Amino acid sequence: MRFVVVRSNAPGCEPTCPEWISAEGTIEAGTPALLKRALKKLGGRKLPVVVDSPGGNVDAALALGRLIRKNKLDIAVGKTRFEGCLPDEKDCTDSEGKGAGYFGTAYADGSICNSACPLMFSGGVRRVVGQWAFLGVHQITTTYVKTKLQYRTTYRVVNGKKKIIGTKVVSRKNAGSYKTYEMSKAVEKRLAAYLKEMGVGQGVLTTMKNTPASGIHQLVPESMLRMDLVTSLDSVDLFTAGTICRANPLPANCREIPANRPALPAGSEPAEVPPAQPEIALREQDMRFVVVRGINPLCNPDCPEWISAEGAITPQTPQKLRQLLATLGNRRLPVVISSRGGDLSSALAAGRLIHEKKLDVAVARTDFVGCDPAKADCLADDGAYAGLSIDAGAECDSACALMLAGGARRLVGPQARLSLYLMGQRQVVKAYLEEMAIGPGLFTAIERRSVERQLEPEMMLKVGLTTGPQSVDALTGATICNASPKPDTCRMVPSPNAQADAPARL
Repeated sequence: MRFVVVRSNAPGCEPTCPEWISAEGTIEAGTPALLKRALKKLGGRKLPVVVDSPGGNVDAALALGRLIRKNKLDIAVGKTRFEGCLPDEKDCTDSEGKGAGYFGTAYADGSICNSACPLMFSGGVRRVVGQWAFLGVHQITTTYVKTKLQYRTTYRVVNGKKKIIGTKVVSRKNAGSYKTYEMSKAVEKRLAAYLKEMGVGQGVLTTMKNTPASGIHQLVPESMLRMDLVTSLDSVDLFTAGTICRANPLPANCREIPANRPALPAGSEPAEVPPAQPEIALREQDMRFVVVRGINPLCNPDCPEWISAEGAITPQTPQKLRQLLATLGNRRLPVVISSRGGDLSSALAAGRLIHEKKLDVAVARTDFVGCDPAKADCLADDGAYAGLSIDAGAECDSACALMLAGGARRLVGPQARLSLYLMGQRQVVKAYLEEMAIGPGLFTAIERRSVERQLEPEMMLKVGLTTGPQSVDALTGATICNASPKPDTCRMVPSPNAQADAPARL
């Protein structure tokens, strides 16, 4: 097993981002010493452990669990996707000057904690597995090795009796080995005492005993909760999501690196921070819909267009969208959305309208060029504003994700962020997702969560919330208008100099 400290690379979290200990690989006899060394380097910082392991040495797993509990660490089953330098990569300089050795994203989908790993997992103060990770147990396999030893014994005769002076091993040969697949009474007693010490129910031990060593019994979330093996039905993003560092008080695993603060545009000065006004809650502007035309030189004059939808979802949102669509006639432009959410009923209504019109939707933000449509003196040119679609830093939270679900094609790029929870209206959301032909996996994934959690790309694709791994570029990229047949989103705008440049007619 390898231990490395990882810092989240979630868009928008710098300069204060969560960090965790990535623990991946087989548990071996020397693994506890490696963790002890890693914790010593942290100097008392309490970072959660994100573990992915097939199991291994039982004694080492118990030692790891006790070490984790002694240091009061949380633990989650999950994998880490590294960005830039990899732990096994030598002489990598990608992370130099960034204040952390490794950057990445923790995710639950496909991660495992099997065999002896659940014993290590039991040591966590807060313990989470989630819907998409796999935790399994089975009988302990004990290997006995026979060794044939030959000794040389030196003795002296004293008063007619032999007195042994010394014994030395002169040869050692392997005489075979055998395995047992049922835990002994002594081992069972030791494991029972350990689980009791960790506050975990004996149901875990019973399941281990009842599962042959040749198989593996996956524990479902509800069973783990009943056995006190997990402390909640959350997943790894409870400890590693980029948004957790917005909480007050700040979680212990969040660390600020001032040098990583995003740079201001050239020539600009830091904005003066206004005095706090407790009576006035800062909120996102109401959602605005405008038609945007790509300005990439690679597409001019035949460029894609899209509907930019940015801001909070309010009761006026569906009507605003309907009014804009009426101006487009039969054109079906994709919706490029970035929103922190808002009114649930309005999001469902907007999603149904998108579904009815068979529009594609992608999570991204639009960078306007020339002027901002929010300004009164900013006018559209030939029915569209100029801009670029970018998924980095875009977010689609809570109700926004349900609006996305209405799309014909639904895309969330790797640099965009989407999070979702049920907002207390389970049956309404469930019926809506069924209406949008979204499989039951999404509802199952979120129904046990009372707080908002980020969904990973693999998970969104697996449960059918997204229809592919592509980003917004699949709908608004500069080269899509070269395709045949040409997408509905493309529109050729004559150049102002087209008449002058045209050859004279004879």
